[in-house]
Amino acid sequence: MSTDGKPHILAIGGGSFIPTDRYGLSPSPLLRYALDLTGHDRPRVCFVPTALGDGAEHIARFYAAFAQLDAEVSHLSLFPMPNHEDPAAHLLAQDLVYVSGGSVANLLALWRLHGLEDAFAEAWRSGVVLCGQSAGALCWHVGGNTDSFGPRLRPLTNGLGLLPYSCGVHYDSDPQRRPLLHRLIADGTLPSGYAADEAVALHYVGIEFVQAVSYVDGRGAYDIEPDGAGGVKETHIEPRLLASL
Repeated sequence: MSTDGKPHILAIGGGSFIPTDRYGLSPSPLLRYALDLTGHDRPRVCFVPTALGDGAEHIARFYAAFAQLDAEVSHLSLFPMPNHEDPAAHLLAQDLVYVSGGSVANLLALWRLHGLEDAFAEAWRSGVVLCGQSAGALCWHVGGNTDSFGPRLRPLTNGLGLLPYSCGVHYDSDPQRRPLLHRLIADGTLPSGYAADEAVALHYVGIEFVQAVSYVDGRGAYDIEPDGAGGVKETHIEPRLLASL
């Protein structure tokens, strides 16, 4: 849990890891920032690959990547059965939980099936830093848009709602993302929210957005709200630039 006792969420638009060769991954400065939020020299970190179907290859790559950090690493999988007798207790024992990208629709369905919706909320309130990319960023919000149902993006409106906002990820790399999020906010399908380009993360303390961070100059975050005339107002947020590796 974070030493300041506050609820932190770091929602990453993309770029949690940097490819090092054909198969390897290295934690980006965004993940190192997340670890710093815990306040611990050697934090307990659990990664959750539900959105990737708990594939053995993905789990192995995550362990190899997280091994490069000074952390006590574990994982929580749900296939073919939970790998911890009490998944909720395991989550509550962590300092940081990282949720991978993948299918946010499948992730939410499985978490609810296994009773983890309340467990994540309790962990967050208790000071466990919640972090994730793409699906692992959307899930903490009310919703956003997703390719969980196919290559054409569709609305997602049943996120965990720990954060009372919509969320946009991969905002500068997928041309479908911005116009659909604008439309969903404009027509009231989704509430006002925030979006992040690749290599950008949104940091919330409690339900308050406090800053965006990035390790690539020129990337952005965005505050999006209805303009009262059937459209939206999008305000650019300049991320704080983190030191590169």
